[in-house]
Amino acid sequence: MLNIKEKKAIEVLKKGGLGIMPTDTLYGLVGSAFSQIAIKRIYKIKNRDKKKKLIVLISSLNDLEKFKINLSEEQIKFLTKIWPGKVSVILSGIAFRFPKNKYLIEILKKTGPLVAPSANPEGMKPAENIIQAKKYFGKEVDFYLAKGTLCGDSSVLVKIDKYGNIEVLRGILKQ
Repeated sequence: MLNIKEKKAIEVLKKGGLGIMPTDTLYGLVGSAFSQIAIKRIYKIKNRDKKKKLIVLISSLNDLEKFKINLSEEQIKFLTKIWPGKVSVILSGIAFRFPKNKYLIEILKKTGPLVAPSANPEGMKPAENIIQAKKYFGKEVDFYLAKGTLCGDSSVLVKIDKYGNIEVLRGILKQ
């Protein structure tokens, strides 16, 4: 069950706002994957290199249809083995992650897919708690949702083509 603050955060995200909230790995600077305004704001306040793509969090495999991604049988087999989990997968040039965290999935079901880079300016250490996140971003974001200290590793990043060929780009893939 979501509390009042979480429900307000969902409304802000649906209207193209930004916030800091826990993801399945670390605190993320989140915004709607379908809001160009939110995406531009994220790049600006993170001072992020425009060439670096953003990871999109989804609440189910079905969310991929919203991005007009047609999966091959090999891709579906692979994704159903590793998801939900802490593996981000590049499909059609976009990195997606279907997290295991039930709290996060509940929010994603209400907001739709969210872009969620780590909560830190480019080149700085990711915020491990809301105090650090507020030092980084202050009033530049519309809300903060706290869930204690998070200092997990970044997700594993892989690329898979329609034939099922897998390339690990970051981390170690455990299957």
